[in-house]
Amino acid sequence: MGESVGRVLAGWVPDWPVVAVLGREPEPQCLAAVTERGRILAASGGARAAGVRGGQKLRSAQAMVADLEVFDRDPDLEAQAFEPVADAVGALAAHLEVVRPGLLALAAAGAARFHGGEEALAERVVDAVEATGHPCRVGIADGLFAARLAARAQQIVPAGASARFLAPYPVAELGERRLADLLGRLGLATIGQFAALPAASVADRFGQSGVLAHRLARGLEARPVVARPPGADLTAEQRFDEPVLLAEPLVFTARALAERLHEHLAAAGLACERVDVEVECADGTTASRAWRHEGVLSVGAVAERVRWQLQAWQRRAVFDEASGGVVALRLVPDGLVRDPGRQLSLEDGDQEARARAERAVARVQAILGHSAPVTVDLAGGRAPGDRVVYTPWGDAHQERRADGPWPGRLPAPSPTHVPAQPAAVRLLDADGHDVEVSARAEIRSAPARLVLPGGVSRVVAWAGPWPEQERWWDPEQARRTARMQVVVNDGRALLLAVTGGRWIIEGDYDT
Repeated sequence: MGESVGRVLAGWVPDWPVVAVLGREPEPQCLAAVTERGRILAASGGARAAGVRGGQKLRSAQAMVADLEVFDRDPDLEAQAFEPVADAVGALAAHLEVVRPGLLALAAAGAARFHGGEEALAERVVDAVEATGHPCRVGIADGLFAARLAARAQQIVPAGASARFLAPYPVAELGERRLADLLGRLGLATIGQFAALPAASVADRFGQSGVLAHRLARGLEARPVVARPPGADLTAEQRFDEPVLLAEPLVFTARALAERLHEHLAAAGLACERVDVEVECADGTTASRAWRHEGVLSVGAVAERVRWQLQAWQRRAVFDEASGGVVALRLVPDGLVRDPGRQLSLEDGDQEARARAERAVARVQAILGHSAPVTVDLAGGRAPGDRVVYTPWGDAHQERRADGPWPGRLPAPSPTHVPAQPAAVRLLDADGHDVEVSARAEIRSAPARLVLPGGVSRVVAWAGPWPEQERWWDPEQARRTARMQVVVNDGRALLLAVTGGRWIIEGDYDT
């Protein structure tokens, strides 16, 4: 008998990080983007029309669009601004889940029966979101993964047809970049081709991450849901002697509750993909919100989502003096799965010391946010900034790209400083014309002056250019860059890069 997968409605508000920082829907001509760790996280429609793409390096985007307005990501603001949207959709269904700010999900079967069918439910969700002042795309399919892609296409996928719907999509949509690259090299370009592989062979060749991706490709949930153990109370609750009116004390309590929740789950050999955050006020009123994680929720992920929710509720006066304040905070796990565990190697050292370090970093995450503490890995790459990969503590490491060969890689020595936001400059020849690099990687005239934000400097020495052409096979991500090293008259040595005719400072060699 095949595995049963519930019908899921996904509602998506495009470009939510941009909407949150602007405080409104961007105008068609708006050139704005939100960045996270030096890469474009989201861009306005106008910026995308000008060539800016998600995942693109910031310096490349700025070289392409000189007037691009750049904002750092603010997860707290995103969650607070999304609360009215979640409330509007939550009034249509008994149980709504926030996957992340900008994306929500709800079980479609019961809600569709109540509202007269899936098409009627989808229309009601769109109307509810648009009433808050935001556009919305809705999709319905078997399972959240297929529903998310269906929302992008604004499509209702018939029951049992999710695997067929997913088949034409590229394997990159599965969210595992390293796996997608490997599958591409093996000639498996689409989700359908990957889904056709035998499950046992996938487990042998690609490991646990491949097994989870293979389940998604077949239209299933990544992990089979398991029943709650009979009689098991997995809820973590904290009651307060004195009502609490501020979010900050609750956030610190939430961290301890998240650890207690995971202790309950670990004792039962379980993990959870969803958690309900509930508060009870002194006047008897309650508020709750379900949060979903696209993987298994860790302690840090739970604490971060609780913090977002509490701050959003405080902003909306859910637990103010009128309600008497919060007298109880509860975390209720849902979407239970078997705990995948973690296999330690002989090189892991003192496990108790490692556990203490993990607890300390987890507390920092609760205060500063999930993505604040990071681990740093060196990887292959052509540009200096490409070789450093930042991964939030506790998350799976991002892809470690091979160390070579890298045609067009910058020769040694590497810059000592790489700015997070490169400054735009002009490189001029002796006649005052912009220095251009031809398609054959040759400069048309020798550089003589460098126009910097603080003035003009004379170029006394230079080397290069070194050409770089990446992803020439993908029209949307293809990029051609050339780099030069220059020394100016005040002794500074700089690394310059040109993309689309615009020069930027990509690094300096100051000691």
